[in-house]
Amino acid sequence: MKLRCAVLDDYQHVALSIADWSSITDKVELTTFHQHFDDEDSLVEAIHDCEIVVIMRERTPFRASLFRRLSRLKLLVTTGMRNASIDLAAATKHGVVVCGTEGSSHSTGELTWALILGLAKHIVEENHALRTNGAWQSTISTDLHGKTLGILGLGKIGSQVARIGLAFGMDIVAWSQNLTEEKARSVGVRLAESKEALLRQSDFVSIHLVLSDRTRGLIGARELSLMRSSAYLINTSRAPIVDQTALKEAVMNNVIAGAGLDVYEIEPLPEADEFRSLPNVLATPHIGYVSQDTYRVWYRHVVENIEAFLAGSPIRMMN
Repeated sequence: MKLRCAVLDDYQHVALSIADWSSITDKVELTTFHQHFDDEDSLVEAIHDCEIVVIMRERTPFRASLFRRLSRLKLLVTTGMRNASIDLAAATKHGVVVCGTEGSSHSTGELTWALILGLAKHIVEENHALRTNGAWQSTISTDLHGKTLGILGLGKIGSQVARIGLAFGMDIVAWSQNLTEEKARSVGVRLAESKEALLRQSDFVSIHLVLSDRTRGLIGARELSLMRSSAYLINTSRAPIVDQTALKEAVMNNVIAGAGLDVYEIEPLPEADEFRSLPNVLATPHIGYVSQDTYRVWYRHVVENIEAFLAGSPIRMMN
């Protein structure tokens, strides 16, 4: 009898076509789900008989309560090698192997610049005006050349964003709790004296930190008040790094000029959430990692992980 495998959150209906699954279809029965499960009961009802589950990033959290209810689950595969929404200890306790995939970070860095440029050049407003009421040149854009870009977190993605900023002729300053002057110089940027100093001097602030106990709530009302009223905050990392209530108040009250957001505390973002409608917020639906090249690698590795598990030698294990 074949093992049952559920592929969750295949929003774009591409999971089975973007990779070759033929090496495992003689042993595994595949079922894809394109809708998001909002509650645990409906999810359990859909996948309770599955031995293998594939999840896309953190779209569907796997907490201890869920592992307790999925008695047949033996393998959980997540895209990416880090997933804060999985309780790895609970997975181990219930005998579930958790595997990840390698991938590229280029797409998130590119989206960061799409948000920066979209805000600076008022692209959404100008496009909407051009299409709907015939308005011509209704805004004045902000130049990037000569402006200061502050980067919180100079890892793989932060460094990529910094190099592009340098190409625009921007002054780049970076900060994180463990960032050294040597690392900053190696990327061609300046090390800020402190988080506060970075916020005060930047025209754009872009977040590229891993969510942890140290970074949760790193930017709150006090930090936002330090920013220039003409400055923009960009977050393509994780929403809880920024106090969401404080951010909404800051953009509504023009404490800062606006924000570019790709991540939210609740995803999909509720229809009534203010981030959907605030005029000085450029919001995208967590698409920083959603690209053809990234998906091809991720789903190819998903198939490899399942193959290895079936052969008794799991790879890319996370627990």
